[in-house]
Amino acid sequence: MTIAIMQPYFFPYIGYFQLINAVDKFIIYDDVNFIKQGWIARNRIILQGKEHYVILQLNGASSFKKINEIQIGTNAEKLLKTIYQAYNKAPFFSSSFPIIEKIIKINIINLADFLINQLIILSSYFGISTEFLISSSINKDNNLKGLEKVIHICNILGATKYINSIGGQKLYNKEDFQNSGINLYFLKSKPIKYKQFGDIFFSNLSIIDVMMFNDVPTIKNYLNQYELI
Repeated sequence: MTIAIMQPYFFPYIGYFQLINAVDKFIIYDDVNFIKQGWIARNRIILQGKEHYVILQLNGASSFKKINEIQIGTNAEKLLKTIYQAYNKAPFFSSSFPIIEKIIKINIINLADFLINQLIILSSYFGISTEFLISSSINKDNNLKGLEKVIHICNILGATKYINSIGGQKLYNKEDFQNSGINLYFLKSKPIKYKQFGDIFFSNLSIIDVMMFNDVPTIKNYLNQYELI
């Protein structure tokens, strides 16, 4: 069985969904500390020809709190207005915006629950059949940290293969996993380019941008444009 473990991100880029699609079980790491200036509550879109951050308002966010201990604020309408202004002339706006609106306007105030709901809805929309598990619901030793905790979760679930995003090369090595009977791979996305508004292509933006310029069959094709190394 193949698994991945990742913190939940706010409308993450296409590589995040490639990782979800590549595994049998995707564990959403909701009971680890919140990281400021990361991707948990923000991402990038195109607005008026430039990269622009869309940021989910949070209440009491702190790196001393777990992701599932933080609540979201009340800027849903502002976010939707910004996304509308950015993409209302995009070719797939009419099919994509209702999905985004459904996610953002849902009556959930817990950050982790909000992000989990978002990932489930988007994955279903893209036709991804991977099973989601929530880290906080797994009976595990929460005193473990980092690599030891990841391998611990792999062992609990009976995983023989673990896939991490390419950035994980700085954190993990294959030998540590092999010592526990697990094969470690890193997912490296192949270049994905599509027509945006102008001549300049902005890469690795939020999945919002991908949805606005591509239909679902095309997005499904993008989900397989990677290699495991």
